[in-house]
Amino acid sequence: MSLTFALRTDDNAPPVTATLSGRNTESMKTTLSLKPAEVTRGWTLIDAEGLVLGRLAAIIAQRLRGKHKPQFTPHVDCGDNIVVINAEKIHLTGNKVDQKLFHYHTGYPGGIKERTITQRLTGKNPGHVVRKAVERMITRGPLQRAQMKHLYVYAGSEHPHDGQQPQVLDVASLNRKNAVNTQKFGA
Repeated sequence: MSLTFALRTDDNAPPVTATLSGRNTESMKTTLSLKPAEVTRGWTLIDAEGLVLGRLAAIIAQRLRGKHKPQFTPHVDCGDNIVVINAEKIHLTGNKVDQKLFHYHTGYPGGIKERTITQRLTGKNPGHVVRKAVERMITRGPLQRAQMKHLYVYAGSEHPHDGQQPQVLDVASLNRKNAVNTQKFGA
């Protein structure tokens, strides 16, 4: 049990609070919790050309959630808007290009289909590969659906978000493993 009392030194001085249990509540630090109205969103542009898919998706998921900000609040959508260009030029490590299969169902009996990642990247919407990789790295639920609305993926180098003046994030320079080394040794 703690007992708190106030001491007065002068008539003009504020009262001094003391606690007998050894904890002074006025000097304790509190964790700030953002409200949705207090969120400020930035715009980030990422060029995916030559980057490894999984590492790129992890960085995008972190920025969509807002974990790179000091005022991160887990239950509030406080992340930035992310624009990804050149999604068709991403790389995969190992034999995933040939061996990784994606299954989907047409809705008809016996309608299970499968496509390789190469077929998906050369198909009509290669941005879905990046979008699904990021989507699977964020916790499921209503907050995930709200956060995914701030991800814009484009197959080519053109995007309509120049008016927002996005800041370029060089993912390849963050870690040497983020980009595939295309130089041949001995050449």
